[in-house]
Amino acid sequence: MALTRKRKLKSGTPVWLLSPPRIISHGLSSAASHDIAIIGTGISGALMADALQRVGFSVLVLDRRNIMSGSTPASTALLQSELDVPLTQLEKQLGKSDAARAWIRSAEAVRSLEARVSDLGIDCDWKPRETIYLPGNVLNNDELKLEWAARAAIGMRARYVNRKGLADFSGLSKAGAIITRGNAEADPVKLVQGLWKHFTNEGGTLVNHTEVVDVDQTRLRVRLTTADGKHIMVKHAVFCTGYEVLERARPKGYRIISTWVLATKPQPRKIWKSGSLIWEAADPYLYLRSTADGRIIAGGEDESFSNEEKRDALTPAKVARIAAKAQKLLPEVDFTPEFAWSGCFGESPKGLPAIGPIPGLSRCYAVLGFGGNGITFSMLAAELVSRHIQGLKDPDAELFGL
Repeated sequence: MALTRKRKLKSGTPVWLLSPPRIISHGLSSAASHDIAIIGTGISGALMADALQRVGFSVLVLDRRNIMSGSTPASTALLQSELDVPLTQLEKQLGKSDAARAWIRSAEAVRSLEARVSDLGIDCDWKPRETIYLPGNVLNNDELKLEWAARAAIGMRARYVNRKGLADFSGLSKAGAIITRGNAEADPVKLVQGLWKHFTNEGGTLVNHTEVVDVDQTRLRVRLTTADGKHIMVKHAVFCTGYEVLERARPKGYRIISTWVLATKPQPRKIWKSGSLIWEAADPYLYLRSTADGRIIAGGEDESFSNEEKRDALTPAKVARIAAKAQKLLPEVDFTPEFAWSGCFGESPKGLPAIGPIPGLSRCYAVLGFGGNGITFSMLAAELVSRHIQGLKDPDAELFGL
């Protein structure tokens, strides 16, 4: 019996898999001893392994699939400091202080990730970007101005521009927009491949096709049982299983969402002036970014996940709708899809991740990167869990806890 429900986490061919990743895995040795086991080899697992190995722990990483074959290749890697829930709305849910802390910590996570990519010299097409946040049915233009004022009040690197300012900056024609600095884009597969290469070069152990089916703990140890009956004893275990959520770690209000994406042929001369990330204050929203080889990625049209078959059957209509919406925004671009794919992500009522010790399993941790900031939240999770295991207090741990 598996600990988590196995899902088909993506369908279609993400553009990032033009060059499939090459990562060396190991066999599972019964003689080896490790401090920490991480379950999951996507972006969350990779950043977690890097953070824990960096402070001196011996780390074992396990995955039921091939390495990095879950949700990570379906990511569009818009590395944003902004949360899915507007700051003005989050203030009503959490209060101004906690809402500000959530937004500021997200921005700090992007900076930390950029620094780590630079330190390790990972070639992942990382590029700092500004984000253009357009009005929609969630925030109209007047409400967008209030949102900008709230962001400015907590020190976010944002400014509001009117129609002319937006046209001058990007060529887009909308009533106005918030433009925010401190964001980035990257190739998620190259990013994770670089992290795993460094991890294994430093002596970390990476094992694929090994499924954990049970977990229990004593006062000082965690025992993981694999599908083939092996027992792994470690001091701590971290479940970075993405949207295959460990049942006992599932918070209230959590749900799985389906999302769809297209990537065009390369057309670098058609990319908007600023090259910024673009997204709408809308539901369902549209988002766009470009790639290093001049493609344009557009995505959105999210809806609640029911099953893989229904999600896949909806792909042609969803991709066509995304292309039509993007075409209205950027009429000069050819949005004929050269790649199209769908995937899963998690959604929470407040748009925040859930990270921390699992109730009833104090030596086990879960990383649930809800919302559209998955990679940003993965970096945040690596910081929070690493500090907790070291016995260091993080002032934001309770804000993001399970």
